[in-house]
Amino acid sequence: MFKALLEPFRHPRPVIELGAGKILGTGSGRKPKAKARDFAGTLKRIWSYLAKRKAKLYLVLLMVVFSSGLALLGPYLIGMAVDDYLEGAGGRSWGLFLLSLALVYLFFSLTSWLQNIWMIEIAQETIYRMRTDLFAHLHRLPISFFNRRQQGEIMSRLTNDIENVSSTLNSSAIQIFSSVLTLLGTVGVMLWLSPLLTLLTFIVVPLMALGMRWITRRTGPLFKERQRNLGDLNGYVEETLSGQRIIKAFSQEERVISGFRERNTRIMLTGYWAQAISGFIPKLMNGLNNLSFAIVAGVGGLLAIQGTVTVGVILVFVEYTRQFTRPLNDLANQWNTLLSAIAGAERVFEVMDEETEARDEGAAKSLASVEGAVRFNGVSFSYDGGADTLRDITFEAKPGEMIALVGPTGAGKTTLIGLLSRFYDPAQGSITLDGRDITSIRRESLRSQMAFVLQESFLFKGSIRDNIRYGRLDASNEEVERAARLANAHSFIMRIPGGYDRMLSADGSGISQGQKQLLAIARAILADPSMLVLDEATSSIDTVTEIKIQQGLQALMKGRTSFVIAHRLNTIRAADRILVLQAGRLMQQGSHEELLGQGGLYSELVQGRKQEEAGRV
Repeated sequence: MFKALLEPFRHPRPVIELGAGKILGTGSGRKPKAKARDFAGTLKRIWSYLAKRKAKLYLVLLMVVFSSGLALLGPYLIGMAVDDYLEGAGGRSWGLFLLSLALVYLFFSLTSWLQNIWMIEIAQETIYRMRTDLFAHLHRLPISFFNRRQQGEIMSRLTNDIENVSSTLNSSAIQIFSSVLTLLGTVGVMLWLSPLLTLLTFIVVPLMALGMRWITRRTGPLFKERQRNLGDLNGYVEETLSGQRIIKAFSQEERVISGFRERNTRIMLTGYWAQAISGFIPKLMNGLNNLSFAIVAGVGGLLAIQGTVTVGVILVFVEYTRQFTRPLNDLANQWNTLLSAIAGAERVFEVMDEETEARDEGAAKSLASVEGAVRFNGVSFSYDGGADTLRDITFEAKPGEMIALVGPTGAGKTTLIGLLSRFYDPAQGSITLDGRDITSIRRESLRSQMAFVLQESFLFKGSIRDNIRYGRLDASNEEVERAARLANAHSFIMRIPGGYDRMLSADGSGISQGQKQLLAIARAILADPSMLVLDEATSSIDTVTEIKIQQGLQALMKGRTSFVIAHRLNTIRAADRILVLQAGRLMQQGSHEELLGQGGLYSELVQGRKQEEAGRV
């Protein structure tokens, strides 16, 4: 561990060792996109958001100019008053001087307050737009993006990373600009008053530059790594909280706690060194500030004795020396905050740079009505250019037919449904609906003609009524209850406190998995689609309940083309046609009786299912 703590001092791109492997540093093996390391490009993109409030932003900058000028005027007036007093001029009224000084600092406070209030407003509106754009962009990304990312890591970018940008815009942006203006103004006035004393003040600047360069080369990568580690931790927490039942069922509490501890240690180390190394900045600046003060005071005193400069000028210079080093100190402190914000903004823009779901072709049209004739013609598909998940799939579903998809795990059943709904597009071949290639149909229109009941039903936070109405938002209460009756959900809904107005927590906690599935089926019934997709829709429902809802499902599927992924024999037997898939290939197709007569894979599957269902009984 001691070796790990010393490593950042020896290498500008730190790699910290923990245990047996490298867990921290820019050499971790990850290769972020080039845009994620573009400091200037990231600042330019943040400016594109700020520029939408240019008028008020220019007012803020004007207030910064005024406040910086007033901050310089105050010490100058004091110095001139001292010179007048020492020279015994007496021409300047002390009352007028005090009034002038009071007005200077009053207007300084007013301009500072206005610039802060206006900048907070601009910053909050900027973050609002950035957060909205990111959230909207997430909903335009393809399913494949979410398949390869943890939900918690995505949430970290939407919350923690954007909040980093917000904090910097609120507090640091104006401070940086004000410091630059104060620095330039101070140097200008100092040169006007005494070039020699100004030159002496500049002695500390090279030392400041070297110190800042040494520090920022080490803190920059650490701030970026801390943000990545925080996203990884959020993903891990989200995963473990969602899987609490499995964790407890297999007594894996100690393992997941150990995993959390390891990730938490990464954040501790990166956070410690990012803050510890950047903490040298104020100490360095204060030391150099005192050195500059001593030089100016000592040499200025000698010059005053010789009559080269006045006491008032020395007094002004002493104050300006502090004003010269204070902006440098502020810039150094804010620079670390800026680095943290840039690291967060880079992660946000990295997601925004992800390619969205392919746009509909220019000639794509909406569907007025659907008969439901579906044809797969030589369709092949692979994920991320790897081995084919589906190979040369060809079949036809006539309007109103029920098509059952069977096969071992990994055969490609769910992938086939994903292609039909255009979550993915085939690498080869074509898919047509009522004779039209589905690529010529707008995705939104295509999916609006389909209703899905998936293996794992998802319910939103809200009432049972609202969750069913999600299938058709303009449905009346009577239509919601009619759909629930068809799905055989009405009876259990009326038995629970609150009935249809019962509020469900996130993901429907508080009711059984089988009841969630019944509500999902009611939602599909209410949608009144032209086509249905049932992916293990009855897998979480006991046999008795399944028998009760068969009539509702049959009424729902009547006159509609339906694709059913099912394992239970009573569901498979009812299909008009059964597609038997294995390793991405269509091995057999036909009715239940036809396939039993052919023997082969389907017969083996049926025998296995019979034994499985007999064992459950």
